Amino acid sequence: MNPTSPSRIPATLIPGDGIGPEVVEATVQVLDALGSPFDWDVQQAGMAGVASAGDPLPAATLASIRERRLALKGPLTTPVGTGFRSSNVRLREEFELFGNVRPVNTIVPGRYENIDLVLIRENLGGFYVAHEFYIPQGNDPHAAAVCTGMNTREGSERIARFAFEYAIRHGRKKITVVHKANILKALTGLFLEACKHVAKEYEGRVEVDDMIVDACAMQLVLNPWRFDMLLCTNLFGDILSDQLAGLVGGLGMAPGSNFGRDAAIFEAVHGSAPDIAGKGVANPISLMLAAAMMLEHVGRAGDAQRLKQAISATINADKVATRDLGGTAGTRQFAEAVCRRL
Repeated sequence: MNPTSPSRIPATLIPGDGIGPEVVEATVQVLDALGSPFDWDVQQAGMAGVASAGDPLPAATLASIRERRLALKGPLTTPVGTGFRSSNVRLREEFELFGNVRPVNTIVPGRYENIDLVLIRENLGGFYVAHEFYIPQGNDPHAAAVCTGMNTREGSERIARFAFEYAIRHGRKKITVVHKANILKALTGLFLEACKHVAKEYEGRVEVDDMIVDACAMQLVLNPWRFDMLLCTNLFGDILSDQLAGLVGGLGMAPGSNFGRDAAIFEAVHGSAPDIAGKGVANPISLMLAAAMMLEHVGRAGDAQRLKQAISATINADKVATRDLGGTAGTRQFAEAVCRRL
């Protein structure tokens, strides 16, 4: 790693698991072609963290992010049903990354054209934080499972204000608050009430409405163009953000970012895909677009736009695409094609 100069920005780089190291390498390659401002400190997490330090979230990784307050992260494996708790959730809690931003835009022509949506998700409350326990009965230690969810007025107002400020900065006109306040009257009713309270501060600048989550999911299929921004609780935001990605070609086409008061982490939103790891065929676009968001965050909006335009031109003009997009290019070949565009 080169010594940090005044023009360089210290940042943590987490290659991750499965296809993570491959898509991270491709992303760093295109960032270098842009004249990357980042001075990387490479650290491990997930299964790679367990292998290197016996911990899915090693102390060295946490210290690196705490010092640099900026990170780019590949996908991390979370065991299903058993094993350690999600490192992604732990990172959000450790650095109080309360705001998750998931934009989706049409790059590859397909079933839905001209999609331009942003989902803002509260990251620290609700059911998704996985505060769970079992209640034993007789000889069955897992006879009943309980999950507790909690939304606070403070947290709900904080994410609402974050969403409205995002809308103003990015020229967005309307926010739809997504909830289930007809059934979860307390848990999501409080969220809806807090969002409406904050919305009053932005009257005349940003329009606001609300929609029950199941109706929202249907409308995203029938008429996604009716939405501009979605503001969601933790669990609903996790589900709907993947649905949004489906509108533009899948999780490989959608970036994600997590913001707190003192840190920001940018990430690929897809899984570690161990079935194709090491084969060199993974689509790196999700992480490349996350890197574009990271560039915007550090004041390099021009470079971010160049990167997004290069990705689009590589696919649509040069006809270079990975297999999941109907092409034949591997991860490295796609990265090299984007670099030529840059």
